[in-house]
Amino acid sequence: MPAQTRLSRSLRLPLALLASGLLAATAACSGGAKPPVATEATATPVPTVSASASPSATPDVPVPGFTAPLTGLPVDHEVTNRPFAVMINNLAPARPQSGLTQADTVWELLAEGGITRLVGIFQSKEFADPIGPVRSIRPYFIEVGEFYSGVLVHAGASNDAFAILQGEHKEDLDEITNAGAFFWRDKSRKAPHNLYTNLEKLRAGAAHRKYADTATVPALSFNSFPDLTGAAPASEVSIRFELKNYKVSYTYDSAKGVYARFINGKPHVDKNNDEQLTAANLVVLAASTKAYDDYGRLEVDLKSGGEAVLFQQGKAIACQWQRDGNMIRIVKDGKELPFLPGVTYYHVVPKSQSLSSHVTYQ
Repeated sequence: MPAQTRLSRSLRLPLALLASGLLAATAACSGGAKPPVATEATATPVPTVSASASPSATPDVPVPGFTAPLTGLPVDHEVTNRPFAVMINNLAPARPQSGLTQADTVWELLAEGGITRLVGIFQSKEFADPIGPVRSIRPYFIEVGEFYSGVLVHAGASNDAFAILQGEHKEDLDEITNAGAFFWRDKSRKAPHNLYTNLEKLRAGAAHRKYADTATVPALSFNSFPDLTGAAPASEVSIRFELKNYKVSYTYDSAKGVYARFINGKPHVDKNNDEQLTAANLVVLAASTKAYDDYGRLEVDLKSGGEAVLFQQGKAIACQWQRDGNMIRIVKDGKELPFLPGVTYYHVVPKSQSLSSHVTYQ
Protein backbone atom coordinates (compact mmCIF):
# COMPACT_ATOMS: atom_id res chain seq x y z
CA MET A 1 0.00 0.00 0.00
CA PRO A 2 1.35 3.47 -0.78
CA ALA A 3 2.66 5.64 2.01
CA GLN A 4 -0.14 7.98 2.82
CA THR A 5 1.92 11.02 3.87
CA ARG A 6 4.23 10.84 0.85
CA LEU A 7 1.24 10.40 -1.42
CA SER A 8 -0.34 13.60 -0.14
CA ARG A 9 2.92 15.53 -0.59
CA SER A 10 3.61 14.07 -4.00
CA LEU A 11 0.36 15.53 -5.31
CA ARG A 12 1.52 19.10 -4.68
CA LEU A 13 4.17 19.41 -7.37
CA PRO A 14 1.93 18.26 -10.24
CA LEU A 15 -0.83 20.55 -8.99
CA ALA A 16 1.56 23.49 -8.74
CA LEU A 17 2.79 22.87 -12.31
CA LEU A 18 -0.80 22.63 -13.51
CA ALA A 19 -1.67 25.93 -11.82
CA SER A 20 1.40 27.62 -13.40
CA GLY A 21 0.42 26.31 -16.82
CA LEU A 22 -3.11 27.65 -16.49
CA LEU A 23 -1.83 31.11 -15.50
CA ALA A 24 0.53 31.17 -18.46
CA ALA A 25 -2.24 30.15 -20.83
CA THR A 26 -4.51 32.88 -19.48
CA ALA A 27 -1.80 35.49 -19.94
CA ALA A 28 -1.21 34.36 -23.54
CA CYS A 29 -4.90 34.59 -24.42
CA SER A 30 -5.10 38.13 -23.01
CA GLY A 31 -1.91 39.20 -24.74
CA GLY A 32 0.28 38.36 -21.93
CA ALA A 33 12.32 -3.99 4.18
CA LYS A 34 10.09 -6.45 5.67
CA PRO A 35 9.00 -5.18 9.18
CA PRO A 36 10.30 -7.07 12.24
CA VAL A 37 7.90 -9.16 14.27
CA ALA A 38 6.26 -7.12 17.02
CA THR A 39 7.09 -8.08 20.60
CA GLU A 40 5.14 -7.69 23.80
CA ALA A 41 5.60 -4.26 25.33
CA THR A 42 4.77 -2.81 28.68
CA ALA A 43 1.92 -0.37 29.05
CA THR A 44 2.99 3.19 28.39
CA PRO A 45 1.06 6.13 29.83
CA VAL A 46 -0.01 8.60 27.18
CA PRO A 47 0.70 12.29 27.81
CA THR A 48 -2.07 14.75 27.27
CA VAL A 49 -2.18 15.94 23.68
CA SER A 50 -4.22 18.97 22.78
CA ALA A 51 -6.43 18.77 19.72
CA SER A 52 -6.45 22.55 19.39
CA ALA A 53 -5.61 23.95 15.99
CA SER A 54 -2.02 24.78 15.13
CA PRO A 55 -0.30 25.55 11.82
CA SER A 56 0.80 21.91 11.47
CA ALA A 57 -2.70 20.66 12.28
CA THR A 58 -4.55 22.77 9.74
CA PRO A 59 -6.73 20.46 7.62
CA ASP A 60 -5.53 19.83 4.09
CA VAL A 61 -6.48 22.48 1.54
CA PRO A 62 -8.91 20.95 -0.98
CA VAL A 63 -7.39 20.26 -4.37
CA PRO A 64 -9.03 19.63 -7.75
CA GLY A 65 -10.28 16.09 -8.20
CA PHE A 66 -11.89 13.69 -5.76
CA THR A 67 -11.05 11.81 -2.58
CA ALA A 68 -12.46 8.53 -1.32
CA PRO A 69 -14.90 9.23 1.54
CA LEU A 70 -13.60 6.54 3.88
CA THR A 71 -9.85 6.90 3.26
CA GLY A 72 -9.29 10.51 2.19
CA LEU A 73 -7.08 9.23 -0.63
CA PRO A 74 -7.22 10.77 -4.12
CA VAL A 75 -9.36 8.98 -6.69
CA ASP A 76 -10.11 9.82 -10.30
CA HIS A 77 -13.90 9.98 -9.93
CA GLU A 78 -16.52 10.73 -7.31
CA VAL A 79 -17.12 7.71 -5.08
CA THR A 80 -20.82 7.34 -4.33
CA ASN A 81 -21.31 3.58 -4.68
CA ARG A 82 -22.82 1.88 -1.68
CA PRO A 83 -20.29 0.07 0.51
CA PHE A 84 -20.44 -3.63 1.30
CA ALA A 85 -19.86 -4.63 4.94
CA VAL A 86 -18.55 -8.19 4.83
CA MET A 87 -18.35 -10.44 7.90
CA ILE A 88 -14.95 -12.16 7.59
CA ASN A 89 -13.86 -15.26 9.49
CA ASN A 90 -10.75 -14.72 11.63
CA LEU A 91 -10.18 -18.21 13.03
CA ALA A 92 -6.78 -19.75 12.32
CA PRO A 93 -8.16 -22.20 9.69
CA ALA A 94 -9.60 -19.21 7.80
CA ARG A 95 -6.30 -17.37 7.55
CA PRO A 96 -4.93 -16.00 5.37
CA GLN A 97 -8.16 -14.32 4.34
CA SER A 98 -8.82 -12.87 0.90
CA GLY A 99 -9.51 -9.27 -0.07
CA LEU A 100 -8.63 -7.39 3.11
CA THR A 101 -5.88 -5.35 1.42
CA GLN A 102 -8.67 -3.83 -0.71
CA ALA A 103 -10.87 -2.73 2.21
CA ASP A 104 -11.21 0.96 3.04
CA THR A 105 -11.84 0.22 6.71
CA VAL A 106 -11.66 -2.90 8.88
CA TRP A 107 -13.28 -3.48 12.27
CA GLU A 108 -12.23 -6.23 14.65
CA LEU A 109 -14.66 -7.28 17.37
CA LEU A 110 -15.10 -10.20 19.72
CA ALA A 111 -17.31 -13.13 18.86
CA GLU A 112 -18.05 -16.12 21.12
CA GLY A 113 -15.24 -17.93 22.87
CA GLY A 114 -12.77 -15.05 22.95
CA ILE A 115 -11.96 -15.15 19.23
CA THR A 116 -12.54 -12.16 16.98
CA ARG A 117 -14.31 -11.56 13.70
CA LEU A 118 -13.58 -8.87 11.11
CA VAL A 119 -15.90 -6.53 9.25
CA GLY A 120 -14.33 -5.33 6.01
CA ILE A 121 -15.87 -2.19 4.52
CA PHE A 122 -15.40 -2.14 0.74
CA GLN A 123 -16.21 0.98 -1.26
CA SER A 124 -13.52 2.86 -3.17
CA LYS A 125 -11.40 0.12 -4.77
CA GLU A 126 -12.25 -1.96 -7.83
CA PHE A 127 -10.93 -5.53 -7.89
CA ALA A 128 -12.05 -8.94 -9.12
CA ASP A 129 -10.37 -11.14 -6.49
CA PRO A 130 -12.27 -13.18 -3.88
CA ILE A 131 -13.44 -11.78 -0.54
CA GLY A 132 -13.68 -14.05 2.47
CA PRO A 133 -14.08 -16.50 4.08
CA VAL A 134 -17.51 -15.09 4.95
CA ARG A 135 -19.12 -15.98 8.30
CA SER A 136 -22.23 -15.21 10.35
CA ILE A 137 -23.39 -11.91 11.79
CA ARG A 138 -24.21 -10.61 15.28
CA PRO A 139 -26.33 -7.59 16.35
CA TYR A 140 -23.32 -5.32 16.97
CA PHE A 141 -21.84 -6.29 13.60
CA ILE A 142 -25.07 -5.05 12.05
CA GLU A 143 -24.43 -1.70 13.75
CA VAL A 144 -20.92 -1.48 12.33
CA GLY A 145 -22.12 -2.15 8.79
CA GLU A 146 -24.79 0.50 9.13
CA PHE A 147 -22.25 3.12 10.25
CA TYR A 148 -21.40 3.21 6.54
CA SER A 149 -24.89 2.61 5.08
CA GLY A 150 -23.48 -0.68 3.87
CA VAL A 151 -25.17 -3.77 2.47
CA LEU A 152 -24.58 -6.44 5.12
CA VAL A 153 -22.84 -9.54 3.74
CA HIS A 154 -22.84 -12.71 5.84
CA ALA A 155 -23.58 -16.42 6.08
CA GLY A 156 -26.20 -16.97 8.73
CA ALA A 157 -26.75 -15.11 12.00
CA SER A 158 -27.28 -15.54 15.70
CA ASN A 159 -30.93 -15.75 16.71
CA ASP A 160 -30.94 -12.16 17.92
CA ALA A 161 -29.22 -10.88 14.78
CA PHE A 162 -31.61 -12.81 12.56
CA ALA A 163 -34.57 -11.28 14.41
CA ILE A 164 -33.16 -7.80 13.77
CA LEU A 165 -32.48 -8.51 10.09
CA GLN A 166 -35.98 -9.85 9.53
CA GLY A 167 -37.96 -7.63 11.89
CA GLU A 168 -36.33 -4.38 10.76
CA HIS A 169 -36.03 -5.38 7.09
CA LYS A 170 -32.29 -4.82 6.92
CA GLU A 171 -30.71 -4.87 3.49
CA ASP A 172 -28.40 -7.86 3.57
CA LEU A 173 -26.98 -10.64 1.41
CA ASP A 174 -27.12 -13.89 3.38
CA GLU A 175 -25.67 -17.01 1.78
CA ILE A 176 -28.15 -19.12 3.75
CA THR A 177 -31.49 -17.32 3.41
CA ASN A 178 -31.60 -14.95 0.46
CA ALA A 179 -28.44 -14.82 -1.67
CA GLY A 180 -26.81 -18.24 -1.95
CA ALA A 181 -26.22 -17.86 -5.71
CA PHE A 182 -23.85 -14.97 -5.07
CA PHE A 183 -21.33 -16.96 -3.03
CA TRP A 184 -19.21 -20.04 -3.66
CA ARG A 185 -17.31 -22.69 -1.69
CA ASP A 186 -13.57 -23.17 -2.17
CA LYS A 187 -12.96 -26.93 -2.17
CA SER A 188 -9.33 -26.46 -1.15
CA ARG A 189 -10.49 -25.48 2.34
CA LYS A 190 -12.75 -27.18 4.85
CA ALA A 191 -16.20 -25.79 5.66
CA PRO A 192 -17.16 -23.49 7.27
CA HIS A 193 -13.90 -21.70 6.51
CA ASN A 194 -14.31 -21.77 2.73
CA LEU A 195 -17.17 -19.45 1.73
CA TYR A 196 -16.26 -16.62 -0.67
CA THR A 197 -17.75 -13.91 -2.82
CA ASN A 198 -16.45 -10.95 -4.85
CA LEU A 199 -17.56 -7.46 -5.84
CA GLU A 200 -19.15 -8.61 -9.09
CA LYS A 201 -21.33 -11.15 -7.30
CA LEU A 202 -22.16 -8.75 -4.47
CA ARG A 203 -23.32 -6.09 -6.90
CA ALA A 204 -25.36 -8.66 -8.79
CA GLY A 205 -26.90 -9.85 -5.54
CA ALA A 206 -27.74 -6.31 -4.41
CA ALA A 207 -29.32 -5.59 -7.79
CA HIS A 208 -31.29 -8.85 -7.58
CA ARG A 209 -32.60 -7.78 -4.18
CA LYS A 210 -33.34 -4.30 -5.57
CA TYR A 211 -31.12 -2.52 -3.03
CA ALA A 212 -29.92 1.01 -3.74
CA ASP A 213 -26.51 1.00 -5.41
CA THR A 214 -25.44 4.43 -4.12
CA ALA A 215 -25.18 5.80 -0.60
CA THR A 216 -23.97 8.80 1.35
CA VAL A 217 -21.49 7.76 4.02
CA PRO A 218 -20.69 9.89 7.09
CA ALA A 219 -18.03 12.54 6.47
CA LEU A 220 -14.72 11.81 8.17
CA SER A 221 -11.92 14.27 8.99
CA PHE A 222 -8.52 13.75 7.35
CA ASN A 223 -5.22 15.58 7.71
CA SER A 224 -1.89 14.58 6.18
CA PHE A 225 0.01 16.50 8.89
CA PRO A 226 -1.77 15.96 12.23
CA ASP A 227 -0.47 17.71 15.32
CA LEU A 228 1.28 14.98 17.32
CA THR A 229 3.19 17.28 19.68
CA GLY A 230 3.75 15.45 22.96
CA ALA A 231 2.30 12.15 21.73
CA ALA A 232 3.86 8.98 23.12
CA PRO A 233 6.13 6.81 20.93
CA ALA A 234 4.25 3.81 19.52
CA SER A 235 6.24 2.06 16.83
CA GLU A 236 5.28 -1.32 18.35
CA VAL A 237 1.64 -1.90 19.31
CA SER A 238 0.20 -5.03 20.91
CA ILE A 239 -3.53 -5.67 21.35
CA ARG A 240 -5.11 -8.45 23.41
CA PHE A 241 -8.85 -9.09 23.31
CA GLU A 242 -9.52 -12.03 25.68
CA LEU A 243 -7.39 -15.02 24.71
CA LYS A 244 -3.77 -14.69 25.79
CA ASN A 245 -2.62 -16.85 22.90
CA TYR A 246 -4.48 -14.69 20.38
CA LYS A 247 -2.45 -11.52 20.10
CA VAL A 248 -2.74 -8.87 17.42
CA SER A 249 0.27 -6.61 16.96
CA TYR A 250 1.53 -3.91 14.63
CA THR A 251 4.93 -2.55 13.69
CA TYR A 252 5.22 0.95 12.30
CA ASP A 253 7.00 1.20 8.95
CA SER A 254 8.30 4.77 8.84
CA ALA A 255 9.37 4.46 5.19
CA LYS A 256 5.83 3.61 4.10
CA GLY A 257 3.98 5.54 6.80
CA VAL A 258 1.80 2.58 7.81
CA TYR A 259 1.43 -0.01 10.54
CA ALA A 260 2.01 -3.62 9.43
CA ARG A 261 -0.27 -6.18 11.07
CA PHE A 262 0.73 -9.45 12.78
CA ILE A 263 -1.19 -12.25 14.51
CA ASN A 264 0.68 -14.19 17.19
CA GLY A 265 3.92 -12.74 15.88
CA LYS A 266 3.35 -13.80 12.26
CA PRO A 267 2.60 -11.38 9.41
CA HIS A 268 -1.12 -11.24 8.64
CA VAL A 269 -1.33 -11.39 4.85
CA ASP A 270 -3.94 -11.34 2.10
CA LYS A 271 -4.20 -14.70 0.32
CA ASN A 272 -4.98 -12.95 -2.98
CA ASN A 273 -1.64 -11.18 -3.26
CA ASP A 274 0.53 -12.30 -0.31
CA GLU A 275 0.72 -8.68 0.85
CA GLN A 276 0.80 -7.94 4.57
CA LEU A 277 -2.21 -6.06 5.91
CA THR A 278 -1.42 -2.44 6.75
CA ALA A 279 -3.20 0.64 8.05
CA ALA A 280 -2.38 4.32 8.36
CA ASN A 281 -4.59 4.65 11.44
CA LEU A 282 -5.22 2.26 14.32
CA VAL A 283 -8.01 2.83 16.83
CA VAL A 284 -8.45 0.79 20.00
CA LEU A 285 -11.67 1.56 21.85
CA ALA A 286 -13.12 0.09 25.02
CA ALA A 287 -16.81 -0.86 25.03
CA SER A 288 -19.04 -2.52 27.59
CA THR A 289 -19.13 -6.22 26.66
CA LYS A 290 -21.03 -9.02 28.37
CA ALA A 291 -22.19 -12.56 27.65
CA TYR A 292 -25.94 -13.07 27.88
CA ASP A 293 -26.49 -16.82 27.33
CA ASP A 294 -24.90 -20.23 27.87
CA TYR A 295 -23.33 -20.14 24.41
CA GLY A 296 -21.33 -17.05 25.34
CA ARG A 297 -23.09 -14.79 22.86
CA LEU A 298 -22.21 -11.17 23.53
CA GLU A 299 -23.76 -7.77 23.88
CA VAL A 300 -21.35 -5.02 22.84
CA ASP A 301 -22.33 -1.43 23.58
CA LEU A 302 -21.33 0.75 20.60
CA LYS A 303 -23.43 3.71 21.74
CA SER A 304 -22.26 4.93 25.14
CA GLY A 305 -18.70 6.05 24.34
CA GLY A 306 -15.57 5.59 26.39
CA GLU A 307 -11.79 5.47 26.35
CA ALA A 308 -9.78 5.06 23.16
CA VAL A 309 -6.27 5.31 21.78
CA LEU A 310 -5.46 6.55 18.27
CA PHE A 311 -2.20 5.44 16.65
CA GLN A 312 -0.71 7.18 13.62
CA GLN A 313 2.79 7.98 12.38
CA GLY A 314 4.35 5.87 15.11
CA LYS A 315 2.66 7.86 17.89
CA ALA A 316 -0.17 7.25 20.36
CA ILE A 317 -2.84 9.74 21.44
CA ALA A 318 -5.06 9.01 24.44
CA CYS A 319 -8.58 10.06 23.49
CA GLN A 320 -12.24 9.09 23.69
CA TRP A 321 -14.81 7.63 21.35
CA GLN A 322 -18.36 8.84 21.13
CA ARG A 323 -21.40 7.95 19.05
CA ASP A 324 -22.40 10.83 16.81
CA GLY A 325 -25.68 9.93 15.15
CA ASN A 326 -24.91 6.81 13.14
CA MET A 327 -21.10 6.98 13.37
CA ILE A 328 -18.39 6.59 15.99
CA ARG A 329 -16.07 9.59 16.27
CA ILE A 330 -12.64 9.77 17.90
CA VAL A 331 -12.32 12.96 19.95
CA LYS A 332 -9.87 14.81 22.18
CA ASP A 333 -10.76 17.83 24.32
CA GLY A 334 -14.18 17.84 22.69
CA LYS A 335 -12.82 18.02 19.12
CA GLU A 336 -12.73 15.28 16.53
CA LEU A 337 -9.25 13.98 15.77
CA PRO A 338 -8.40 13.75 12.07
CA PHE A 339 -7.23 10.54 10.46
CA LEU A 340 -4.27 10.31 8.15
CA PRO A 341 -5.42 9.64 4.58
CA GLY A 342 -5.41 5.87 4.22
CA VAL A 343 -6.92 2.71 5.68
CA THR A 344 -8.18 2.67 9.28
CA TYR A 345 -8.41 -0.41 11.53
CA TYR A 346 -10.70 -0.30 14.58
CA HIS A 347 -10.34 -2.75 17.49
CA VAL A 348 -13.14 -3.03 20.06
CA VAL A 349 -11.97 -4.46 23.41
CA PRO A 350 -13.98 -5.08 26.61
CA LYS A 351 -14.01 -2.25 29.13
CA SER A 352 -14.34 -4.62 32.11
CA GLN A 353 -10.58 -4.23 32.48
CA SER A 354 -8.43 -1.16 31.99
CA LEU A 355 -7.60 -0.17 28.43
CA SER A 356 -3.90 -0.52 29.27
CA SER A 357 -4.47 -4.23 29.98
CA HIS A 358 -5.61 -4.69 26.38
CA VAL A 359 -3.22 -2.44 24.49
CA THR A 360 0.47 -1.82 25.09
CA TYR A 361 3.00 0.06 22.98
CA GLN A 362 6.50 1.44 22.92
